[in-house]
Amino acid sequence: MPRLLLALCLLSAAAGAAADDDQVLPQVDPIAVAAFAAGQQAAAPLLETHPNAHRYGAPWILVGVKSQTLKLYDGWGRLQREYIVSTARKGVGELSGSYQTPRGWHRVCERIGAGVEADTIIFRRKVTPWKYTPELHAQYPNKDWILTRILWLCGEEPGKNQGGEVDSYNRAIYIHGAGEHVPWGSPSSLGCVRMKNPDVIELFDATDNGIDVLIDENA
Repeated sequence: MPRLLLALCLLSAAAGAAADDDQVLPQVDPIAVAAFAAGQQAAAPLLETHPNAHRYGAPWILVGVKSQTLKLYDGWGRLQREYIVSTARKGVGELSGSYQTPRGWHRVCERIGAGVEADTIIFRRKVTPWKYTPELHAQYPNKDWILTRILWLCGEEPGKNQGGEVDSYNRAIYIHGAGEHVPWGSPSSLGCVRMKNPDVIELFDATDNGIDVLIDENA
């Protein structure tokens, strides 16, 4: 409650100054000060926060499957950015070959595409000299274009999204850029989290490798 602390600090400073200077200052009622500060706090409440439940105090990303959004929070749990995304057309699931988006805690364990131009095609995790265009997509309408940036996810929950037939890293689950044909806000991918190209560039630049990612089917 910053206003209350400020008011009490000022009150304490005034009392100290009076003692040092042998001056008589008008008396201030501490109860009135506290009531005023509390009223100011109620008039302007603190922002809602969502701290990282996996590693308290660390920045994190929340992918909401239900809302088809991606939210970036800082170490205090304050919302920094929010984007519309597209997760798997076949829903959520962790099994290899399911073409579903895995749930649970992950981290970004590899990053590909730093500095490349928007719409650059990334093929088999290699940056190519080619660019995505709507005309190119019209020629290959079933192609799952991976563009611009990749944030490659590693599962953090053994038996759920880490290891064996449920390993998100081995399944090549990414947060990545995608083309204009994507129906943003609707599930349409083959398992990955698709983002608009300007958005994935911004997210890539705003985060570090190792950032925690929670994929929540109900968020």
